[in-house]
Amino acid sequence: MFLYGGEDYISNFSAEEDAAIGIGPGLGTDPETETAFLTFLKNYQKPLLLDADALNIIAKNPENLNLIPKKSIITPHPKEFARLFGETKNSLERLELAKRKSAELGIYMVLKDHHTQIITPENDVFYNITGNSGMAKGGSGDVLLGIITSLLAQNYSPKNAAIFGVWLHGKAGDLAAEKYSKQAMLPSDLMEELGNVFKTLD
Repeated sequence: MFLYGGEDYISNFSAEEDAAIGIGPGLGTDPETETAFLTFLKNYQKPLLLDADALNIIAKNPENLNLIPKKSIITPHPKEFARLFGETKNSLERLELAKRKSAELGIYMVLKDHHTQIITPENDVFYNITGNSGMAKGGSGDVLLGIITSLLAQNYSPKNAAIFGVWLHGKAGDLAAEKYSKQAMLPSDLMEELGNVFKTLD
């Protein structure tokens, strides 16, 4: 995607076929950006990782959901999920709706919440046990998108990238909370702790 000099919005998307692509944070929802993004979706068939404004653009028209390439990953928080698929009464109802839509669309969903859930098109549900309330700050989701996209670039399958990425993100958050406290930790601290998370896996 490109932001040309003098422009306040992204007006063109381009990608190599074998690229790992995450779209959403900082995208914006200008009409020109919306048109460019939806045109890209219509012509790109490989799995994508979609979050934030990418989901907000898609949510403007239910038909846009059918443009999401199969095996893509979407990472909505509860409000984004409601904009995409409608309001639900509680977390259980939201999970059941997510399972149904994941199967219908053939995509993976990362439902960001206190205990994030990963839903597969086969209706498997994985509950993440890492992470804490200190991560409920603007920017944490951007870090998650970066982590999962990097795993896709390393040839992890969408399923494994989503599951492992969410775990890494939460574990980094736990280490950051120990170091700085839940109140003081920042999304940038998650990135700093990623190396320490990988050390625990050696």
